[in-house]
Amino acid sequence: MSNNAVNAVPAASAEQAIAHFAKSFEFETDCWDVNDAMKSDHPGFVLLDVRSPEMYARGHVSGAINLVRGKIIASKLAEYPADTLFVTYCAGPHCNGASKAALALAKLGRPVKIMIGGVTGWLDEGFSLV
Repeated sequence: MSNNAVNAVPAASAEQAIAHFAKSFEFETDCWDVNDAMKSDHPGFVLLDVRSPEMYARGHVSGAINLVRGKIIASKLAEYPADTLFVTYCAGPHCNGASKAALALAKLGRPVKIMIGGVTGWLDEGFSLV
């Protein structure tokens, strides 16, 4: 076997891989699963587009609420029960806005996940924006 950047560090054990990948689903979901859930009258979460109002106005996931990270404060969330799951998204993999917003929500004691891929991933999956 050749030595290269891929195999220079051995892969984790199966047990470690199971623990790692299983844990990641506690923190993230993907565009496909969000799209599927949003077709329901009760998706089980509130989808937050954390981009600027201008970007939101240009196109966003249907059903998403625009709430920029700096406005994620307790008073803005008061209408939602404490156990409401929030799912955040931003522009895409090149943007960490969804993670920053998720951190802000977590600091307020709110359950949260990010939608990996953001708008870029959403469009890559063939879904449309409104």
